[in-house]
Amino acid sequence: MSHPRSHARNVLVPLFLGALPIAAQEAERARPVFVDGQAQVVPGFSDPARWIRHDLWVETEFDSDGDGQRDRMHVDVTRPAQTESEGLKVPVVYESSPYYSGTGTTAEQFMWDPHQELGEFPNYRVNPPPIPYRKPRSVINDSHLADWVPRGFAVVHSESVGTGQSQGCPFPGDKIEALAPKAVIDWLCGRAQGYTSAHAGEAVKATWCTGKVGMTGTSYNGTLPVAAATTGVAGLEAIIPVAPITSYYRYYRSNGLVRHPGGYRGEDIDVIYDFIHSNDPALREACNESVRDGVLMEGFDRASGDLNDFWKSRDYVNQLDSYHAATLMAHAFNDWNVMAEHSVRLYLALEQRGVPTQCYFHQGGHGGPPPLAQMNRWFTRYLYGVENGVEKDARAWIVREHADPSKPTPYADYPNPAAAPVTLFPTRGGAELGGLATQRAPAQERETLVDDASIPGATLAAAAQSPNRLLFSSPELKQPVHLSGTGHITLRLAADRPAANLSVWIVSLPWTGSKSINDDVITRTWADPQNAASLTSSKPLAPGQFVELHLELQPDDQIVPAGERIGLMVFASDHDFTLWPEPGTELTLDLDASELTLPVVGGPEAWAKATGPDR
Repeated sequence: MSHPRSHARNVLVPLFLGALPIAAQEAERARPVFVDGQAQVVPGFSDPARWIRHDLWVETEFDSDGDGQRDRMHVDVTRPAQTESEGLKVPVVYESSPYYSGTGTTAEQFMWDPHQELGEFPNYRVNPPPIPYRKPRSVINDSHLADWVPRGFAVVHSESVGTGQSQGCPFPGDKIEALAPKAVIDWLCGRAQGYTSAHAGEAVKATWCTGKVGMTGTSYNGTLPVAAATTGVAGLEAIIPVAPITSYYRYYRSNGLVRHPGGYRGEDIDVIYDFIHSNDPALREACNESVRDGVLMEGFDRASGDLNDFWKSRDYVNQLDSYHAATLMAHAFNDWNVMAEHSVRLYLALEQRGVPTQCYFHQGGHGGPPPLAQMNRWFTRYLYGVENGVEKDARAWIVREHADPSKPTPYADYPNPAAAPVTLFPTRGGAELGGLATQRAPAQERETLVDDASIPGATLAAAAQSPNRLLFSSPELKQPVHLSGTGHITLRLAADRPAANLSVWIVSLPWTGSKSINDDVITRTWADPQNAASLTSSKPLAPGQFVELHLELQPDDQIVPAGERIGLMVFASDHDFTLWPEPGTELTLDLDASELTLPVVGGPEAWAKATGPDR
């Protein structure tokens, strides 16, 4: 239970050593301790009853709701008592979130209806009921307190713009979402104003902060540290984003195709707006009109799925000129909500720019932070300045299949430096099971499939024969094959209609159904063939006329065991990810001009040892 003062706003009660027993005086004089390059739990910092807790509002540099006043963000602080009684200055672990005051519904009746003909604008979705407003409270959240305050850090939370007691309008992916946490960091470093109230109030200063801030969080809470880092704000020294969105286009679209994130059928960027819009109900209608029904609806183009300026402005990898925060990325290769490409592309871009980076990848689903010891080394190095050699650690840490997430395997980098491309060519028989060979077969007949969005991909992969997909398989592996990096696929195809969905899965065979889908699916991608020549401008397909697509698969690092086969499945609509047009569209695949390239550790030699000569 927290001390009663922890719930009083900005009431800081000084402690006087002379009135304390000797042991208590020693605890009061506690200082951070570092062993083996990590901040240690210090007894004098560890009693929650003595932590100082208070909230405030930080003034930003923007007015997102147009009321003529700069928006203020609601912030809470938890810090060791010694920051008050002893004048101890500490760095900050900071998490910002749009979720702290509740979220909206994900019921399908308030999503976009996936039953939609391609290229047509859908029927408008029904707006959901508003999020119930939570009573004002001074303690926003308790996350990270037990990990970091006993180790000599302060922990700060803030509610995102337009959520909870923070003012303004939600702007998913917009620059405003970067400027809000920037303002909080500016306040922690003495450059912005904090107040005891959302309106007027007395000034609050962070005189206890060293001016060193680290951010962390998962999913949306992991996206905001990346957003803040793109501003180049001084004092943001390190971030540990877990499963962050780095491109909203790649979250809601795929190579020109309208696609929802796994598990959230019919979601689009206006849906996430409603999902987080939890601030004062009296302020919501104006934001709904200007943002949800204005900026978002006018920009997101759910009819074509093309990449436009709206989406380009919501890609953080395009905004790295001022980025300097040391970044430890964390992601799962089987995260089909926020897919692994989001972290991989940022990691590679930062590495190229010379920003200190590491990555931690695992084989699970959405979320999953690095081990605490790894996070501790990161924050100890960059927030406390302890020379612990983290720069000399392995750059990539990957949890191998079915291993303990706290025991990742270290690698020199990601992708594995020993990975090299292996190109495979499909051979006839895909309606049942064609082959994947390292040599292109002589002239083959073209093969066709018929779209039916009602059939899940798992059903198609398990079927011995299907007119609704083409499936090609490698020989059975005689030894494990380690894939590391981003595969590519080239497909030459035609449709009998002006528009079609295209879905590609790389799978582990046989698909028995006894394994989880994350064990069976190696990687995937989706595309709109109308965007074969350009992501920014779709062109209707001429029925029967072939187009060539060059696509990246989702990045991966996986060891496929001996006894299994690697399969390529090509189909049209993906029941779990794409729109559902009426069934019947026919796709024709030109096998002679199609190929799959996989990043194999050991390259062609390792592949040859695993599969033997082509038969």
